[in-house]
Amino acid sequence: MQDWIVRRQLLGVEGIADVSSFGGYLKQYEIALNPDKLRSMDISISDIFKALEKNNQNTGGSYIDKKPNAYFIRSEGLINSMEDIENIVVRTNENSIPVLIRNVAEVRIGAATRYGAMTRNDQGEVVGAVVMMLKGANSSKVIANVKTRMDQIAKNLPEGVVIEPFLDRTKLVDSAIGTVTKNLAEGALIVIFVLVLLLGNFRAGLIVASVIPLAMLFAICLMNLFGVSGNLMSLGAIDFGLIVDGAVIIVEASLHHLNTRKNKSRLSQQEMDAEIFESASRIRNSAAFGEIIILIVYLPILALVGIEGKMFRPMAQTVAFAILGAFILSLTYVPMMSALFLNKTISTKRNISDRIMSFFQRVYTPMLNFALKARVAVVGIAIGLFAICLIIFNYLGAEFIPTLEEGDFAVETRVLTGSSLSQTIEAATRAAKVLKANFPEVKEVIGKIGSSEIPTDPMPVEACDLIIILKDKGDWTNASTRDELAGKMQARLEQYIPGVTFGFQQPIQMRFNELMTGARQDVVIKVYGEDFSKLSAYAAKIGAIARKIEGAQDIYVEQASGLPQVIIKFHREKIAQFGLNIEDVNTAIRSGFAGEVAGLVFEGEKRFDMVVRLEKENRQSLDDVKNLFVTAPNGNQIPLEQLADIQYREGPNQIQRDDAKRRITVGFNVRGRDVESIVKEIQQKIDAEVKFSPGYYPTFGGTFENLQAATKRLGIAVPLALLLILLLLYLTFSSIKHALLIFTAIPLSAIGGIFALWARAMPFSISAGIGFIALFGVAVLNGIVLISEFNRLKKEGMKDILEIIRTGTSVRLRPVIMTALVASLGFLPMAISGGSGAEVQRPLATVVIGGLISATLLTLLVLPVLYIWVEKMGRKK
Repeated sequence: MQDWIVRRQLLGVEGIADVSSFGGYLKQYEIALNPDKLRSMDISISDIFKALEKNNQNTGGSYIDKKPNAYFIRSEGLINSMEDIENIVVRTNENSIPVLIRNVAEVRIGAATRYGAMTRNDQGEVVGAVVMMLKGANSSKVIANVKTRMDQIAKNLPEGVVIEPFLDRTKLVDSAIGTVTKNLAEGALIVIFVLVLLLGNFRAGLIVASVIPLAMLFAICLMNLFGVSGNLMSLGAIDFGLIVDGAVIIVEASLHHLNTRKNKSRLSQQEMDAEIFESASRIRNSAAFGEIIILIVYLPILALVGIEGKMFRPMAQTVAFAILGAFILSLTYVPMMSALFLNKTISTKRNISDRIMSFFQRVYTPMLNFALKARVAVVGIAIGLFAICLIIFNYLGAEFIPTLEEGDFAVETRVLTGSSLSQTIEAATRAAKVLKANFPEVKEVIGKIGSSEIPTDPMPVEACDLIIILKDKGDWTNASTRDELAGKMQARLEQYIPGVTFGFQQPIQMRFNELMTGARQDVVIKVYGEDFSKLSAYAAKIGAIARKIEGAQDIYVEQASGLPQVIIKFHREKIAQFGLNIEDVNTAIRSGFAGEVAGLVFEGEKRFDMVVRLEKENRQSLDDVKNLFVTAPNGNQIPLEQLADIQYREGPNQIQRDDAKRRITVGFNVRGRDVESIVKEIQQKIDAEVKFSPGYYPTFGGTFENLQAATKRLGIAVPLALLLILLLLYLTFSSIKHALLIFTAIPLSAIGGIFALWARAMPFSISAGIGFIALFGVAVLNGIVLISEFNRLKKEGMKDILEIIRTGTSVRLRPVIMTALVASLGFLPMAISGGSGAEVQRPLATVVIGGLISATLLTLLVLPVLYIWVEKMGRKK
């Protein structure tokens, strides 16, 4: 049913590459040879193959032209049943009596040798499948199509047969997209509320807020054009506060300009157009360059390649699309809407926005006065805080990305090397029984043992992936966190099932690790060399070191040897003596024990292999191997033991290579600690305790390897982007000193970002790194707004530097606070979210919020002090 009903119908679903069957028995027509009868009738295995081949074929004989019809001639000689096989003539003896297949073998329905199985809960074996999607297909669409087709298939199944999905990606995708949608909606509402509150003008707030859906529409159009799908990574870094920053600056400048008009009479539309044009033109350069700079800071992410590139480039593309849309809107749509819809009657009445800004002004003015008096102290404190942050940063630790909670476990389960398939099935069933009995959090347990029929994920028969499907986190009773539950489950399994190792991970995470490094653990240490015994000794030492390291769990040391084997070592002189060759002997061994396909049997549209092998009772022991007879060219039957030495021996379990070099693997998962610190510790201990012979050396891989690759590439791309920002600042102000002055916002913003990570006990990750990238853009934007105003006042004839600073900061306090507030509060839902997928967004949001707090505070205090020094230096010259 799986192969010929379910699989065949699923293969027609759009987006499906293949369906790999798992478990059960693969039907075959088996010709089970009796070696005694073969010997007595002087028939070889090759005679059987020739007979089967000659008696299983159709042919055509052209056609007969008989007016008015043409009659085509064809024979029907294909095997249709077991009786057809039994009646095939192998040879005719001297008495002209035909020897049939049934005289030397039993023809029956058999099964292929199994290298895999599937179990469910404690019920034992079941038949299942893994549906494989085409690369680049839309997973949500494909899964929906599969579910629709499965509903159709279920209607045609025999009574009592049911199909139940056990692992569905839709669950994770929907919950992650749900988290992103919720965070974006909450962020948008917060941003709109802050805009209306601080602008003090409902219409102005709505004009700026209307940029959000329009910029998102623009982004979605470009995402569709460039083939970027909407997912956790691509939508996870969008901050509506960041998107509307340019519009905020334009609208706030327009309102300020209107409120400072001497003539308070109602404006005509033409006058309103002129006023908005004048105010927008004055601040246009600052807003435009600010948005361009935010765009530029995302360019380094586009430089990422490999796994990290596939994960983070869609994020940078989506944010860039949205900011580009907002940039175009802020220069065209926002001024136009402001001219049309802002109130043309100028009101001088104080509103809630004015009262809020008065409060900020009362708090800020004494702080600014203090900063202007104690300039050296203020700058010294800022430098000191930056130095402290650099020290803290070195102790934060690092990881590639935070672990995404998938909601289920994948447990790598291994019995002793060389164990049989039935032994592994028993261990998987017992493990499922223990988990179901002791943990009410468990919905069901599926065991995937060995390899499926399409071995896309080949494993030995002693290996099993236990997929533990969990209930929703709200229904958990034994633990509150994933790591705690994994620890308790592991302890209980090891208590009840000794001799079996269990490594807890998550289904997608496990596959992700395996695709990256060839091993399933978070950290993989590969030792390269030639001699297997030396490699095994080194691996054992490294495994012992790993077991003593805090945070290293589920230690796995690859067993390169220890597989019990029956070794057949040929005597070439004996083989030559009997006129045989190695191929003949190998064919006899392979056919006798593994079975050799001799053709196909068709049952309607279904087709099954016809396999020749010895009877089961004649392939059970070492003596059966020794007593296998090989037919010589002269017809003599020679037992295999006369042609070879046959004995039990332990052989290599598996031989793995990277870059044409033999290697052995030691792996472990990381729980309760960051990856970077744990790898550094184990590197130091291996260097101190393990002395490698010449030609032998270790490498460290896993998620740590991706972290290093991404950090190295960003280490080149980020400085280049910062230099480009510096160049743009220079072009904006035509002054290198003002460009460098604004550039100080970058280290000032880093202070808060690092402190925020430290306060929330978060290690540095690529997600946090992208948070810093977004942060630098906003921090520079605030500096541009402030310095532009100082320069404008200076150009208008104001001479006193202190007066310039006090007036400029007073005028620009509102846009600086607004841009910082909307950008940081837009990320607030992401920072505090506990939904699925929030783990990836949380470090990014934490960095931006913390960084903007420090950047805003220090920009408003340190930047004026630095401006005074820079201006004085210029005057001295």
